[in-house]
Amino acid sequence: MLLRLAIRDVVLIERLDLDFAPGLTVLTGETGAGKSILLDSLGLALGARADSGLVRPGADQAVISAEFALPPGHAVETLLRDQGWQTADTLVLRRIVTKDGRSRAFVDDQSASVGLLAQIGALLMEAHGQHDDRGLLNPAGHRDLLDAFAGHAALLAAVREAHGAHARAAADLAAAEAKLQDARRDEEYLRHVVAELRQLGPEPGEEEKLAAERHLMQEGARAAGDLDEVAGMLAESGGIETRLRAAQRRLERAAGRLGPQLEGVLNALDRAALEAEEAVSALSAARSAIAYDERRLEIVEERLFALRAAARKHHVQPDALAGLAAEMEGRIAALDAGEGRVGVLAAQRDESRRHLVAACAALSRARVEAAARMDEGVNAELDALKLGKAKFRTRVEPLGDGQWTADGADRVTFEVATNPGAPFGALIKIASGGELARFILALKVVLAGAGTAPTMVFDEVDRGIGGAVADAVGDRLARLAGNAQVLVVTHSPQVAARGRQHFRIAKETDGVTTRTEVVTLDKPARREEIARMLSGAEITAAARAAADALLKAAR
Repeated sequence: MLLRLAIRDVVLIERLDLDFAPGLTVLTGETGAGKSILLDSLGLALGARADSGLVRPGADQAVISAEFALPPGHAVETLLRDQGWQTADTLVLRRIVTKDGRSRAFVDDQSASVGLLAQIGALLMEAHGQHDDRGLLNPAGHRDLLDAFAGHAALLAAVREAHGAHARAAADLAAAEAKLQDARRDEEYLRHVVAELRQLGPEPGEEEKLAAERHLMQEGARAAGDLDEVAGMLAESGGIETRLRAAQRRLERAAGRLGPQLEGVLNALDRAALEAEEAVSALSAARSAIAYDERRLEIVEERLFALRAAARKHHVQPDALAGLAAEMEGRIAALDAGEGRVGVLAAQRDESRRHLVAACAALSRARVEAAARMDEGVNAELDALKLGKAKFRTRVEPLGDGQWTADGADRVTFEVATNPGAPFGALIKIASGGELARFILALKVVLAGAGTAPTMVFDEVDRGIGGAVADAVGDRLARLAGNAQVLVVTHSPQVAARGRQHFRIAKETDGVTTRTEVVTLDKPARREEIARMLSGAEITAAARAAADALLKAAR
């Protein structure tokens, strides 16, 4: 609900502070007094487009602040929380427009975008008038209004649950089909690689073992060559031990002639021959102990090279080949099982589709029934509002399969035909300015709070009517004000008499400067204002008596 409106330097308004009450507030005044300035100012605070022409001549900027009371759990609280803002019981929206056309927006004195201000404004206030292009005139909201009118919350919840389940089932099926398609594209390659790897039969750690064995045999081969060369050297000329023994025998014959002088030499040669025999024997044993098998080396190298070549081909380490083979075998197994899974998921998708169709059908039937009730209610209001020749209808059309949403399978639009036999069309295209406002009023009365903002503004809803019709308009505005705060700009005394709060808007001039002033009227002043509206410039006793009668009837 709008609590306060503060305006500074807007067109003819220099300074204005207004406090608003619940229920029906009426704004009256002579044509051109500035009622539109007041509404434009309120619109600016709620995110309307700014214009430098709104800044009062001689001022640097215009400032408008609007304070609202937030009902508990109002959608604005959710909107602001999603933006990371803290909320309280009241909310102050402020707009500053400079004389060069720039504007700034604030929410509770925190800088905000004009877009956020407009979102908040749309949730806090509905403005209905001759040039209104939002609210009831926007077909995008007609389905929600019909559902709110009929109380379709349970049916909508069922549709949304079924729509979500079907969307998930369809997504699961699409993912499985895409995975299967990818697997089929690689199937020939996978089977070829698995066959190669199965034939190769790699084992974890095998490459390291083979490399170690190959290294050992290569070192053995080099060592065997060295030992064979040494053995050849020792075996030259009959062998070293043979030559040592021959030398020993020759010296033994000479020892008989020379005596003990050669005894030391003979002993040394004997020891050398024995050591040589041991050396040759040890060399032979060492050569025999070397594990070198040329054929085995070839086998090991072929296997090692095959493992490393396969690893390079598949861009993995040799030890990962066994895991790669297992992975590819798993993908082939998944491919083989994929057809079955796709079949199961397709069945689940079809079942979820049946549930969705049933839920949407139930909601559609309820909408058609509710549309008939709404049409009956709105058409019943039209005669009293001087629209008796017009007809209103709520059109419920089925959407194509691809257009279904979580809100169902229908498009809902409000249409009117202003004369018998005339074609139905959209409200905004068919109805004239005054008719449009009264159609909206009839709709709002029937909707009785469904999708209604806490504050509603009607701009000259009584244009071109009077007498009983104006009284009917006032009655319906008062009924609306029982569920929401209603502000109405009116030229009708019958409407003005219904107000719980009354503002008079007038131009004041001192001969130099013209200003728009707004005065809150007490009971006597209200009587005079309604009498003026009845009689014109000269207020007569009859006009005052008629004003008294209107005020008494409105109580």
